[in-house]
Amino acid sequence: MSPNYAVVIPARYKSTRLPGKPLLKIRDKEMIVRTWERTVEAVNPERVWVATEDERIKEVAERAGAQVAMTGEACLTGTDRLYEFALQHADVDIVINVQGDEPIIDPDDIRTMVSRACADPDTILNGYARIADEAEWRSRAVPKVVFDQDKKMKYMSRAPIPGNKADTFMGGWKQICIYSFPVEKLRAFGEQGRKTPLEEIEDIEILRFAELGYDIQMVELSGRSLAVDTFDDVGKVEAFLKENGLP
Repeated sequence: MSPNYAVVIPARYKSTRLPGKPLLKIRDKEMIVRTWERTVEAVNPERVWVATEDERIKEVAERAGAQVAMTGEACLTGTDRLYEFALQHADVDIVINVQGDEPIIDPDDIRTMVSRACADPDTILNGYARIADEAEWRSRAVPKVVFDQDKKMKYMSRAPIPGNKADTFMGGWKQICIYSFPVEKLRAFGEQGRKTPLEEIEDIEILRFAELGYDIQMVELSGRSLAVDTFDDVGKVEAFLKENGLP
């Protein structure tokens, strides 16, 4: 019997760096709407939810046709928001995360993660892609990942890893923020009730699972996306849309 999965897009209004970020307009369309539209290109809309704490985001998402789950204001991370979603939907076996600040996420990457999750429903999965250049490797906004020969995550950091004595760029891999969480492991994450030490230092929530002793299987994705962390990123997304003839 196939596992029952839901794809959830966490969207928090009170972003530290960009308050109201999910409602930022990109060519006159809110970012959360663009992310939802890309997601439902890959997945039946009945399986897709926006999870938020904010009535303004709820109104915009529902106007676009999205299902919305209201979650608490005190959620420490997007994954804690997914945990609250799982508490509300006892019939769901797997929760697949698509970040709300990925307005040009590749639907093929979402399809890849859904397929892997259904084939391996008991395993935590996280996307990754090869780092394009040295600037990306050095950027503290980009989580870098190292893994073993079986693609199991060894560590993830905002520091430029893997490194060398000469501090030169020789390649690497970055996290792509599409995850799959078996509900029982998501429950362990949420019931922790606080950030774990390395998670707190790095500000990378997948590390909480690693610190709790769980394996994380990395899944290679295209990396054809751009997370919006700053106002400059909005311009980059709009340039991408123009270059690719997208509305």
